[in-house]
Amino acid sequence: MGATAIGMPVPAVPEALSKGVIDATVIPWEVTGALKVPELVHNHLEFGDATLYTATFIFAMNRSTWDALPDDLKAVIDANSGAEFSAFAGGQMQADDAAGREAALDLGNTITTLTPDQVKEWRAASAGTTEAWIAEMNAKGLDGAALVEEARALIAKYTAMN
Repeated sequence: MGATAIGMPVPAVPEALSKGVIDATVIPWEVTGALKVPELVHNHLEFGDATLYTATFIFAMNRSTWDALPDDLKAVIDANSGAEFSAFAGGQMQADDAAGREAALDLGNTITTLTPDQVKEWRAASAGTTEAWIAEMNAKGLDGAALVEEARALIAKYTAMN
């Protein structure tokens, strides 16, 4: 598509956009308001029911810290984590997208939704990023292709649960 992907922390995006370091960004609607992205760009692209990426979050605790907790506190954590909490958090993130999208519309920004065929073009164009990551993992002694396939299988499995 003519772009060069670069990684940066999300909080750095507004400054990079305002200084012309980047021309565009791939971020969820939910963070665009806090970053004032709708004020910095005038065009937005949506992938319909598809996505260009999948974000994964994890709540983790050091094993020795967990082991040191009393049983009643472990029970509180167990009762407020797991699949049910994951579904809640994912739903909340989707709900939070509405305000960012609305802010862009309120500013008169253009939102274009890709057709399924256009999404396929974007996926094909971004394949090089995946290939580079696979090569990076292989160089570290990991099976990059197997990791990608496992991730894709998990995405399909949990997407089907929605």
